[in-house]
Amino acid sequence: MTASPELAPSLTASPELLRSVFRRHAAGVAVITAAGDGPVGFTATSLNSVAAEPPLVSFGIGTSSSSWPVLAEAEHVGVHILGEHQQELAATFARSGADRFGPSTDWSSGPEGVPLLAGVSAWLVCRVVARIPAGDHRIVIAEAVAGDPSGAGRPLVYHQGRFTALRD
Repeated sequence: MTASPELAPSLTASPELLRSVFRRHAAGVAVITAAGDGPVGFTATSLNSVAAEPPLVSFGIGTSSSSWPVLAEAEHVGVHILGEHQQELAATFARSGADRFGPSTDWSSGPEGVPLLAGVSAWLVCRVVARIPAGDHRIVIAEAVAGDPSGAGRPLVYHQGRFTALRD
């Protein structure tokens, strides 16, 4: 048996502990969009591939998010994988009160009327199949119905509370 190193004393579970631990977890950056009376969207680092058959993804959204009322009813969503050159786009969609679909955002209406962002590394249009309550969030599960993986560039990553790029 190998001796294990001394463990630091544990902290009591809290929202701050969870945030502190997950700052150490590097995550890919995506923008989720949907169409309502107008387009809505938000930056997500909680995107996951759930299953290949059928092709399912999941992401979390806070119920206090300005995008939640539209996502709560949307039949389809757009999932955009951002490239390292899109830090400002990620910041815009993460910023509360930002004009996310203003003149500086290049987008168009895609399949099922979903807002699609230009210049992303890859995108999917997905049909929402479930919204699962999870604390102050909902976990959305959606099935891919269309997409394009052919965008250029390396992925944008979120780590230690900031957007960054992979290093070789």
